[in-house]
Amino acid sequence: MKRKPDYILLGTIIAMVLLGLSALLSASVVESQKGFGNIYSYFLHQLPYGVGIGAVVGLIAYKIYYKKWRMFALPILLTAIFLLLMVLIPAISSEVGGARRWISIAGFSLQPSEFAKLALIVYLAAWFDLRRKTTITRWGEGFIPFVSIVGVVGGLILLQPDVSTLGLIALISAFMFFMAGGSIIQIGFMAALGSGLLWILVSLEQYRLDRLLIFFNKTIDPLGIGYQLNQSLVAIGSGGIFGLGLGQSMQKYRFLPEAMKDSIFAVWAEEVGFLGAMLIISLFIIFTLRGLRIAKNVNSRFGKFLASGITFWVIIQAFINIGSMIGMIPLTGMPLPFISYGGSSMVATLAGMGILLNISKYA
Repeated sequence: MKRKPDYILLGTIIAMVLLGLSALLSASVVESQKGFGNIYSYFLHQLPYGVGIGAVVGLIAYKIYYKKWRMFALPILLTAIFLLLMVLIPAISSEVGGARRWISIAGFSLQPSEFAKLALIVYLAAWFDLRRKTTITRWGEGFIPFVSIVGVVGGLILLQPDVSTLGLIALISAFMFFMAGGSIIQIGFMAALGSGLLWILVSLEQYRLDRLLIFFNKTIDPLGIGYQLNQSLVAIGSGGIFGLGLGQSMQKYRFLPEAMKDSIFAVWAEEVGFLGAMLIISLFIIFTLRGLRIAKNVNSRFGKFLASGITFWVIIQAFINIGSMIGMIPLTGMPLPFISYGGSSMVATLAGMGILLNISKYA
């Protein structure tokens, strides 16, 4: 029976988007002034190209009956794979910091890996829906094909390279596989395989090894390889309970790298303090509880996998970002959903929210 959407979830999403805009307005002023001579440039760009387009795409996704996504799951995944391949073509992609993650055409840029997350979730939900639990537990019919699907998408993301996004889709996929009926032995095998691959990737690049060293000993080279983490901790610690006040962050003045992107949570915590930081964390907790409640109550297997996959995506990514800022896990280049600057991230996230809200009408 068709019902109204989950208004608590909708309110939580709107609140996080508005908080994200508030945080971005403050965190981006220095980079905006430096790059464009206008302290509002990045904020004014995020409004139409991130939130605006994202809201339209999310509304369209909300209007589509969620079970229809199952019919288009393969074309959606193939489109995402095609876009990931296009990133590898120098003529139409842009390189930033030694990585090719953006397609640049006619002045517009697109980050395909952000949309690949949602595309893989939709496809895996459809793939699991077509298989019984007993089939999933079989290595030849369930586990190996599953790893191959994730491996294709993950391999293309690794070529960019983008190890943090690779780790994110691996975790999302593993959670979905477990929900579909995967055995503990298979999950353990995946964990061992992933750990081995991670160690190889860390060993190949010095900056990844540096991030691991800093994680275990935060006092190593505070002005060098430990600079970002230490400045993040300084920002969060400076905020105290109530913060320095909106717009009053000192670390955003070129002390804290990626202040409006990866490190935006640290700037927010500096300005609004522990209470403001806990507000964002609380909203993510509410989002998770509502998302998992939708997954539990919907009668369709496809709906359960799709809702849980989208929920896992947002909360795992949020945990990785916030955890890296406070030193719980090694630093990564992972944006904070709804909060960090980035049009592709915002549009893909709000598209997922539209799908999740549609599922909530039938839960």
